[in-house]
Amino acid sequence: MQQKSILTIFIILVTSVCFAQFTIDGEFRPRTEYRHGFGSIIPQETEPGYGISTRARLNFGFKKETYELYFSAQDVLVWGENRQILPKDVNNSFAIFEAWANFKISENFYTKAGRQILSYDDQRILGGLDWAQQGRNHDALLLQFGKEKTALDVGLAFNQDYDEISGFQNTGNTYHTTGFFSYKTMQFLHFNRQWNTFNLSVLLLNNGFQEFDENDDADGISNLQTMGAHVSYQKNKFDAAGNIYFQTGKQQGNLKVNSAYLVGLDAHYKITSKIKLGVGFELISGTDVNSDANETSAFFPLYGTNHKFNGFMDYFYVGNHANSIGLVDFHINSIFTLGEHSNLLVSLLNFSGDEALPSGEKNLGTEVDLVYSHKFKEFSISVGYSQMFASDGMYELKGVSENTAADTQNWAWAMLVLKPKFL
Repeated sequence: MQQKSILTIFIILVTSVCFAQFTIDGEFRPRTEYRHGFGSIIPQETEPGYGISTRARLNFGFKKETYELYFSAQDVLVWGENRQILPKDVNNSFAIFEAWANFKISENFYTKAGRQILSYDDQRILGGLDWAQQGRNHDALLLQFGKEKTALDVGLAFNQDYDEISGFQNTGNTYHTTGFFSYKTMQFLHFNRQWNTFNLSVLLLNNGFQEFDENDDADGISNLQTMGAHVSYQKNKFDAAGNIYFQTGKQQGNLKVNSAYLVGLDAHYKITSKIKLGVGFELISGTDVNSDANETSAFFPLYGTNHKFNGFMDYFYVGNHANSIGLVDFHINSIFTLGEHSNLLVSLLNFSGDEALPSGEKNLGTEVDLVYSHKFKEFSISVGYSQMFASDGMYELKGVSENTAADTQNWAWAMLVLKPKFL
């Protein structure tokens, strides 16, 4: 009897240790959206878009003393996209969102390899893009050094197309995947140093893009360099953060980049326990409409969480506005704490071009964003409303005349987030 008790206790202890190392969790995130001018000006008598999508994720983690494994599978479901009893998903949205291993080489040195999120600082250049149901990931090797308040990450990536026979090409390394700044190669260095109230990060990033000649044959690699710094400061009721980045080299299409830059600064002050006010600006360089077609001075923030910046209606730098007139964004916002678990964000943004449009116009318009969030015990909800008050320049920029545009340009959404921990 005593031996059985000892064996039972041993099994319980071993099982507990294993379970402590192995985790299973998930995410269920349905979101409904009403789009009547989201992303661009909607013309009159054009029916608005309305639909519901769901992100479903299942995550597995396993951690030992010298390594860690992580695996995340996801599907993005649009309600009604499949007909009844269809044996397969019509949009092939199921994907392995993350699959990586992190090895502890020494006390301060790690290496992480596989499909992973690259998210740094305020996510202006490299971010997880969590707002998008599909998210953003990278297939990369990450070398990480960290000691006390200093961290250094070096990232390397080499992308290849899939071949149905061998898994990848047997000969040659031509990369045919294009669009949205999809890169053939990537190298970056990210350095971070923290002090008591001050934080400094430096980023050096190079992206290589596959080029093709007029016969659609491989024609070398164009390399685009992005470099700059992010700084933040926080003390008592005040906090501030700033960005300064530059780009040079060549974009996709052998487009030469000259003196492109991004400068931004935001500051917040908590005037009461329930009200926090903020003010800021961002200047993103654009290109002159009369400039050489083979050159640009327009900066593009590449792989950041761009929905977070320049208004939630995504009129700029969310699959759009590349090599355009740039942007000057002045904004004010306030966060109201409505209760122990709820808050309201109110933002007012004014947009203009860094360069003038062909008409000479720069003023683009004003956007208002409202987001209410409430956290329940085991899930949360968010509801948002945004409206664009377009100026003459916005109609010209988006290619819709004011006479043919709808009187109201707005967008509304509601989202539920549930993140169960199964084990």
